[in-house]
Amino acid sequence: MAKMQNLYLSLNGIPTEAPEQSGKLYFARDPQGAWYPNQGNRLYEIDSACVRLHDALAQRVFGSLDSFYNFLMTAPEFLSTAGMNSEAPVSKDVFNQLLEKFPPSFPVNKALYLFDCRKLVSGVQECSKEVMQLQGEFYQALNLEELFFPEIKEEDGVRYVTSPVVTKIYALLGFTYIRMHSLLDYVTKLAIEFECLKTQFDSYPRLASKNSLYSDRKKISLNNRAGTLFEKCPLLTEVETVRNHLIHNGLIDDMPKVYRVISNGECVEKFLLFPDQDEQGRFDSFKNRTLFYGNENKINLRLPSITEEFQERLLSTLELLVEKVLI
Repeated sequence: MAKMQNLYLSLNGIPTEAPEQSGKLYFARDPQGAWYPNQGNRLYEIDSACVRLHDALAQRVFGSLDSFYNFLMTAPEFLSTAGMNSEAPVSKDVFNQLLEKFPPSFPVNKALYLFDCRKLVSGVQECSKEVMQLQGEFYQALNLEELFFPEIKEEDGVRYVTSPVVTKIYALLGFTYIRMHSLLDYVTKLAIEFECLKTQFDSYPRLASKNSLYSDRKKISLNNRAGTLFEKCPLLTEVETVRNHLIHNGLIDDMPKVYRVISNGECVEKFLLFPDQDEQGRFDSFKNRTLFYGNENKINLRLPSITEEFQERLLSTLELLVEKVLI
């Protein structure tokens, strides 16, 4: 097989050295080894919006960016890392003792609150990266890894494979949905916090969004806003449905499997079947049965469009949150 730098991953699981030039979506390997789609990837725009959110928060809490940057020149690093980052080897008790040593004039409570808010923004940045990384790993495994060992001669037709690699492929798919749902929780926390930004810092304030989840979105003014992650739509219902099923009910296939289409002794397609869904994005169900496969729903052909629409909605949501903070 050609070197990975010269390969492109396809949605149907068959890699190629020469992708079609007809606008068809494929995955290419970047210099750091990640696989990204050739179109529809809004990751850099999302990161840029998050940077603006970081600055907007600092401006609101400290009054201006200059005041915040001046504060950073004298502030110890542990204020932004202790209790949040493994680079700060500080226990809870030591952290509390250190806070008590600051003079009353030092804006320690204001800083702690700001860093807590910015941690939510950082969570959006990291989860967004994970979604795209997981998706790329999903297609890398589907395209490049041997699904079964040792290789055997196969007759023409369609047959399924189950193996450790198939288990990994399903795990990558499932965690992609779980991480998208994490982003739903994060943006809900951000929206709730931004509508209740603290202005009094006599003590270390508790986040208004602490323990809030996506199900609490009804509390925010952006709820049901078209084009955002708060709009009721089939995509977000699907993300919720799949995540809840994986967390509470286990697998999306009783026996995870990848189907292989063999023609003239060669594999010409691989695919994963996804459960049937209604128009709202929920799984079709009948009493105790929730996993029907009557529509040949090939999730490997749909996944990039799912993450693309999710990213578009996330970006629109973040841009609205930037405006809200700066008001």
